[in-house]
Amino acid sequence: MIKYQYISERSIKYVIKVTTPGDVVPVLKRYRKLKQEAFIVITLDNAHQVIKVRMVSIGLLNRTLVHPREVFVGAIEDRAAAIIICHNHPSGNTEPSSEDREITSRMRNAGEILGISVLDHIIIGKDASYYSFLESKAF
Repeated sequence: MIKYQYISERSIKYVIKVTTPGDVVPVLKRYRKLKQEAFIVITLDNAHQVIKVRMVSIGLLNRTLVHPREVFVGAIEDRAAAIIICHNHPSGNTEPSSEDREITSRMRNAGEILGISVLDHIIIGKDASYYSFLESKAF
């Protein structure tokens, strides 16, 4: 039997209702200064309140490997209605790469099959900057 183990898991002890991408940016603050890319999944209930924040992958300086099974296993465990996927860019540049766009597309397709909406993909930089695929109409 295979058991998935998360790199980091955090249950939010306060209520965060997500109405805009900027609502989740404060939750991601602790991942800004990492020297490697980290892929984070935020699970949401039907009211779009945060259930959990999980780091599902740590990569290299400029990329991380991520597969839909690691992204969605926690969402299925949480009975989540939706997720927001996020990762940091250690360089500080929040512009998405072609790989970022491909991962976004793959995760959205997987989410459709599972019935778990991918609401956004947010890339955070070293400072308060972020890129939202939703806000940039790249979704």
